[in-house]
Amino acid sequence: MPGPTNKKQKRQDYRQAQKEHGTTNMPKKKFYRQRAHANPFSDHRLTYPTRPEDMDWSTFFPAFVADAQADELPEAPESTDALAKLPPKKLTKEVEVVDIGCGFGGLLVALSPVMPDTLLLGMEIRSQVSEFVQDRIKALRIKDPEQKQYQNIGCLRANTMKFLPNFFRKAQLSKIFICFPDPHFKQRKHKARIVSSTLNSEYAYVLKPGGIVYTITDVEDLHKWMVQHLEAHPSFERIPEEEQEADACVGVMRTETEEGKKVERNKGPKFVALFRRLEDPPW
Repeated sequence: MPGPTNKKQKRQDYRQAQKEHGTTNMPKKKFYRQRAHANPFSDHRLTYPTRPEDMDWSTFFPAFVADAQADELPEAPESTDALAKLPPKKLTKEVEVVDIGCGFGGLLVALSPVMPDTLLLGMEIRSQVSEFVQDRIKALRIKDPEQKQYQNIGCLRANTMKFLPNFFRKAQLSKIFICFPDPHFKQRKHKARIVSSTLNSEYAYVLKPGGIVYTITDVEDLHKWMVQHLEAHPSFERIPEEEQEADACVGVMRTETEEGKKVERNKGPKFVALFRRLEDPPW
């Protein structure tokens, strides 16, 4: 006589049912459990485009496919393996806003109505967490009878420490969010921090002049690290606090991410810093 279904099998069955039948109910986190952090230096067998022109965004933003009829719109992908199967379809807009390490998608969902005419992408390295966000977006879209809300957000499983320039051309983005990243407390782990001299150059490459890097953390040491490294980079300047607090995205960033809500419940501090991409000097 077979024993009770184990937890792993229950999670797989639940997610498979979500994909096959679709539902307006929000996905449940307990069926998408994964470790809090992933090693960015590991080989995660990710699929990524050779260059930005090869990236097919139509599966993430089907409502923005150029010259496509409603019944021709593609389904959201089950995995990034879909990237390499078909020639890319053009969108009416480009992705402009990226949430690096988007977690369970709280910031994306909150920013969607704030920036309805802008395409926002969450990039998350953990497979089950990115799958949760994709299912969450799908459920939100189905819930809207007019099929207009949440069409401008998508989530992709990716390692931004390795492949960010593979997805975005030079000066494509207007905003990059780095919210409550892994602090990597041990000094030997500092090389894995998402803000560094090398990575800041990649952020400068994909950001247009005037674009903004948004950072927030509850770890003061990490906050000082991010400020130090971004201020030291010649392509960035720190935005004054008065201008920072007037930015509508800052309020959303403080309150809508899952980590931000956890810090709020624990009455912890939140350290915010914004940095503007400067114009390149004349050659």
